Amino acid sequence: MAVERETKGIDAGDGFRSALALYEGIEAEHMAALKATGVAFAPYDGERHERESLLCRLRERGARIRNGGASVALGPMSVACEACTGSCVSRSFALTNNCHRDCFFCFNPNQEDFAYWCEHPFPWRRQLDDLAAEPCPPACVALTGGEPLLMADEAVAFFSRAAELFPDAHLRLYTSGDLLTRDLIDRLVRAGLHEIRFSVKQDDDPALLEKVLERMTWARESVPTIMVEMPIIPGTESFMEELLIKLDALGVDGINLLEFAYSMWNWSVFESLGLTLRNPPQRVLFDYTYAGALAVQDSEEACLRLMLWAREQGLRLSLHYCSLENKHRAQVRNMNEPFADIHPCYAFDYDDFFLKAAVAFDDDRAPVRRALERKGCTHFLEDAEGRSLTFHPRWLPLARCAASEPDRLCVSFNIVADEGRSLRELKVEPANGAPVRLADDTGATDARERCLQGFKKDWLL
Repeated sequence: MAVERETKGIDAGDGFRSALALYEGIEAEHMAALKATGVAFAPYDGERHERESLLCRLRERGARIRNGGASVALGPMSVACEACTGSCVSRSFALTNNCHRDCFFCFNPNQEDFAYWCEHPFPWRRQLDDLAAEPCPPACVALTGGEPLLMADEAVAFFSRAAELFPDAHLRLYTSGDLLTRDLIDRLVRAGLHEIRFSVKQDDDPALLEKVLERMTWARESVPTIMVEMPIIPGTESFMEELLIKLDALGVDGINLLEFAYSMWNWSVFESLGLTLRNPPQRVLFDYTYAGALAVQDSEEACLRLMLWAREQGLRLSLHYCSLENKHRAQVRNMNEPFADIHPCYAFDYDDFFLKAAVAFDDDRAPVRRALERKGCTHFLEDAEGRSLTFHPRWLPLARCAASEPDRLCVSFNIVADEGRSLRELKVEPANGAPVRLADDTGATDARERCLQGFKKDWLL
């Protein structure tokens, strides 16, 4: 299979500097375009020292640091969260984009054809049938929205049909919760529902919040798994601490703490709250399909601090932090894993799921190649114009010994293009700051850990 580095260098005299400068230029152009929309970014922080300190403390508390730090779990996770970035099929569907709430941070307006699907119902029956025709059955199926319970009868019909087509799949519902009734909960359970994820809003009127908490109590009586999933807005930590105490007392199984994100609309509200966006916004630039476009500064740290606080207080509910990057991980894995063996010089990274290669530049090319060949490496890609030598990342330790300037060794990040006929290079980064995970440590750990309600994880067997 042909492999091409789509992007060429800009200075043939120094391949290393040229490669880095190329992508630095692309990132600068991207930032300039974003700033031109009127958004505000926090000061640049490429080291993320507070985040790394919090992850270290959480690890000491027994947290599972998953997908290269993009996901952090304390206690059993929902099987659907493990499946989301797992090596299996996991799909989400909607009945409508309509919703009776008006959340200023809603991602849906950033989706393609948003307005159309407010006026027309999604063809979920055909979509489920199409999924059933695929070679691999789904491990998990979700119904989201919009608010699915605006079409309560259709929601029940959806789960009934999904359970019929996929009897082994885990079925979950996303809802704000206030439209639930005892009768509707009973109908959903009889249709095959396994999990409800309630979306709690920090700015809800106290009476409305109590109503949603009451619905959780009702659902707790018959739905196997009760979860809360919500973004954490910086500055709302006190509210969240009170909420976590209430959820734990109700016997809620767990909460997914989501990194708060700006979805390219309604910036004036974010600005009025004094929020800024994380800088850099993404480690690897790409046209990600998830509608939550840009992470809000300090949300990730707030999520991690809440996890530590909850355990220090002795709360028992499970806690999972899901970053915006973790949402992107699912897309990248689905694109790249089927082509993990696309070329002997590239490796599938089990942390971020990019296809990666090691690269030596300029005067290091010849000594690195000789050293690797002596140890049995036979696969290289030479680029005379870019003054680069590409090889499999497993040879990086030996290459560091052979290179006269080891700090100039790099890792190339790639995504599959043209349905697997080529690779698109997205970034080149010094190898010292870009570790490559060649074993599926997250999957291995997930396989050993019990999930909520012990739901089976066949894709990990």
